[in-house]
Amino acid sequence: MNSKQWFERARKVIPGGVNSPVRAFNGVGGTPVYFKSGKGATVQTEDGTELVDFCGSWGPLILGHAREEVVEAVAKAAADGLSFGANTAKEAEFAELVCSMVPDIEMIRLVSSGTEAVMTAIRLARGYTGRRKILKFDGCYHGHTDYMLVASGSGLLTGGISSSAGVSPSATAEVFVAPYNDLAAVQEILKANGDEIAAVIVEPIAGNMGLVEPAEGFLEGLRAATAECGTLLIFDEVINGFRLGPTTYGNLCGIVPDITTLGKIIGGGMPIGAIGGSTEIMSTLAPLGPVYQAGTLSGNPVAVAAGMKTLELLRDENPYPKMEELGKRLADGVERIATEKGLDLHCAQRGGMFTPFFRKAPVHNLDDSKACDQQAHAHYFHHMLDAGFYTPPSGFEVAFVSAAHTEADIDAFLQALENWNRAKQSEIIFGTKIVTNGNGS
Repeated sequence: MNSKQWFERARKVIPGGVNSPVRAFNGVGGTPVYFKSGKGATVQTEDGTELVDFCGSWGPLILGHAREEVVEAVAKAAADGLSFGANTAKEAEFAELVCSMVPDIEMIRLVSSGTEAVMTAIRLARGYTGRRKILKFDGCYHGHTDYMLVASGSGLLTGGISSSAGVSPSATAEVFVAPYNDLAAVQEILKANGDEIAAVIVEPIAGNMGLVEPAEGFLEGLRAATAECGTLLIFDEVINGFRLGPTTYGNLCGIVPDITTLGKIIGGGMPIGAIGGSTEIMSTLAPLGPVYQAGTLSGNPVAVAAGMKTLELLRDENPYPKMEELGKRLADGVERIATEKGLDLHCAQRGGMFTPFFRKAPVHNLDDSKACDQQAHAHYFHHMLDAGFYTPPSGFEVAFVSAAHTEADIDAFLQALENWNRAKQSEIIFGTKIVTNGNGS
């Protein structure tokens, strides 16, 4: 069976045929691709094709698919038992490893997803401060809990909605929203409501409206403003953590948040999440404190084994300079092609992260990202897919260069982009033609 046949089969038993909305290709049109296997920088599809993968399971596979040492660690852990719902020695070793690699994290609690990590971090902030309200940023995605689905990014943008049905009005009433990179707006909100706000949560480098870096002084200003009014600062590093170095971005840039949430890379491809911070704050969690959190599969031995081996390899092999070099090679090449072809396109890049934005002006916030040409992105996506490259099927996502990619992969990607002629690209993507509603869907 090919991808189209599997998708038709799945649609009969799975809402929309997918278990996560962006996989439905609503942002780019066409039939979703079904993956069969992966190794290194490539994946094999149910259509019998091989693709160079620049999505990397949306970030976790920084070492590439099926890295031998990680697979061996998973197999060994699985052979010893898939789950216990009890303590294991590996949990303690893994916690020690993370704390050693992130000095400002003194204690860590493991959970099973990034969404769960953020949910716990918000509850912890409220319990520690005795306050109820939260401040987040327009276009930043922090999982699908009710109070985080206010002005969110990622798949919500691809679907053309900024929130979700079923979200309680009482939950959204406790959330302030500011534009990303607008420090003045944050300072104004905190000045008027600081004694009610438990936490400010932010992706230090935004990754759910495309790759958007913090403006100079933005994160430093958040740290100072929150400290002044006793509000906790939460860095959501589910994407950023261990992405640019063998530690958190907070540690790399010298800014110490009160709470850090982690996921993706720390699980090496297995489901995981984590909350970390000082001993004082983390001790507010049960069983030491009054903030309750629990999970049957928290600290799952298979996930811990995959994550521990991944972090050890990142620490010992240090593939980050190589990923930075390849990322810059790709971004520079995209910029060159855009100039030569007169395209309204530029490529944001940091380390192994990149996003081709289909507009010439820089992107600093959600409004800038939404102003990009999503129709052009859909054409680009399908052209690159036909040429043998898998990129995120949404203009609001970040693509990733892994440690498994090579110069040859980058050069082949650029050659394929150079061959792109949008005028000849088929308009038959959404059944009749590509349409947009202003939000990219």
